[in-house]
Amino acid sequence: MNILTDLIRNPVFLSAGGAWLVAQVTKIIFESIRYGFHAKRLAGGGGMPSSHSATVTGLAVGCLISCTAASPEFAISLFFAMVVIYDAMGVRYETGKQAKILNAMREREIREGKEPLFDTLLDEKMGHTLPEVIVGILIGGAVALLMCLWAAPLIDSALSAAGM
Repeated sequence: MNILTDLIRNPVFLSAGGAWLVAQVTKIIFESIRYGFHAKRLAGGGGMPSSHSATVTGLAVGCLISCTAASPEFAISLFFAMVVIYDAMGVRYETGKQAKILNAMREREIREGKEPLFDTLLDEKMGHTLPEVIVGILIGGAVALLMCLWAAPLIDSALSAAGM
C-alpha cells in the first residue's frame, strides 16, 4: 500500500501529528495576541502551549488507545514522552534563562562601547513552564482521543469506500 495512505489511516500518527498541529497553531495565535506576530515563532520552541508535550502525549495516548497498555509501543511512547517533557521543562527552560542573561550582558557591553562576545541575540524562548506543559499535555490527550475514536475510523472508511 501507499505510504501516504498508510500514514493517513494510522491513528497514532494522526494523534501525534494532529496534537503538534493544534498546539503549534494555538501557540502562534496566543503569542501573536500577547506579543505581536513574529515569523520566527512559526517554527520556534518555547511558549504557550508546549508543542513538545502535546506531540509526545498525543503519541503516547494514541498508542494506549490503539495498542493497549500492555503493548511495547505504549511503553516506549510513555517513556519517550516522559523524557521529552522533562527535557522541555528542565534543560531547555534553563537554556532559555541563560540566553536571557547572556543577551543582557551583550547589551551592557554594547552600551559600554565594548566589543560584544557574540554578534546576534540568543533565542530566549527555548523551554517550557509547568503551565505550558500542562496545556500541551491536555491538548495532546484530547487530540489523541478525537483522532483514535472518531477521525481515524472515519478516514479509514472513506478511503476504503474510495478503493484505497
